[in-house]
Amino acid sequence: MTVQPTPVQQRAISPYRANPRPRTIIAIVLLALIVLAWGIYWWTTGRWLIDTDDAYVRADIVTLAPRISGYLTEVNVEDNQQVRPGEVLAQIDTRDYQAKVCQAAAAVRAAAAELSVQQARIFSLQARQIQQKSRIDDARAAVRAAGAESERSALEERRQVRLMSQNVSSMQQLESAKAEMNKTAANLARAQAQVLMSKQALMVLASDRQAAEAELVKADALQSQAQAMLNLARINLGSTQIKSPIAGTAGERTLRVGQYVEVGSPLLAVVPDSVYVIANFKETQIDLMRIGQTAEVTVDAYDGQRFNGTVESFAPASGAQFALLPPDNATGNFTKIVQRMPVRIRLNKGQARLGEIRPGMSVIVTVDTHHG
Repeated sequence: MTVQPTPVQQRAISPYRANPRPRTIIAIVLLALIVLAWGIYWWTTGRWLIDTDDAYVRADIVTLAPRISGYLTEVNVEDNQQVRPGEVLAQIDTRDYQAKVCQAAAAVRAAAAELSVQQARIFSLQARQIQQKSRIDDARAAVRAAGAESERSALEERRQVRLMSQNVSSMQQLESAKAEMNKTAANLARAQAQVLMSKQALMVLASDRQAAEAELVKADALQSQAQAMLNLARINLGSTQIKSPIAGTAGERTLRVGQYVEVGSPLLAVVPDSVYVIANFKETQIDLMRIGQTAEVTVDAYDGQRFNGTVESFAPASGAQFALLPPDNATGNFTKIVQRMPVRIRLNKGQARLGEIRPGMSVIVTVDTHHG
């Protein structure tokens, strides 16, 4: 015999069917709206944003080192002190270098005096050459006069010979004519010899002048050398002052008063006020990147504060290529590794707390590749 359940029991056994509550509907609608909003954001903006946390703040730090050696007599900078361009940070003892300047200046004066001596010598030789040319002209005139006299005496000798043959002239007159002819011939020879000697003397003067001009060139070169040494001594004297080439903050200070410094030994570093960011993106991320695109830089040290920037340039090679030992993958066991490409980000000026960013800080860089 089968027992039928009562109506009360049937209501207790039947499954519970509750009507949906308004909260559940609202939650589902909000979730759908959130997913829709996120999808719209991703489609319009998010899919264009490329980010990396392999990024650091950099600056063109200048390391100061002396150009000369010596003992430090003054140190005018402290650790972490702000410095200005051209500010004297340290002073090397100047006594030795001042003496070298005086010595070089004396050498310049001596070279200038020697140059003046050679110039005067050339002027004297030039005057003597002019005088010798005048003597040559006088000797040539004497040759012409002696030649005319010799020709006259020769004619007179021939005339006396003819008169003697006609018994008109005496032997004494003929002998006198011959003696006069020989005398004038000797005078002509002496005048010609004088011309030759004058020409030879002129040649000697020309040779001496040529040698003097060579000595003048040498003296001029020595003066230039002495002037160069003086300039070098003055440069070394000026280098006794160690100045800051840029504006920034001094750091890594190792110089002390009385310390002996060598040429090229690092004494301190000057960190400039302007900084930039080097972001190492994967090579698969830079396809859509272009110079001039906007970037957002999040600084870890400042509780994630964000700064605006601009893509400034791309490195000419991956970071691995600039390593001390670049990788060589020409082997049988090859494992492909995604390379990192350094991208330089310029931080826009006029932002709050921008001056507090220090080189070496870790940042997160996000580049908007949709624009630019």
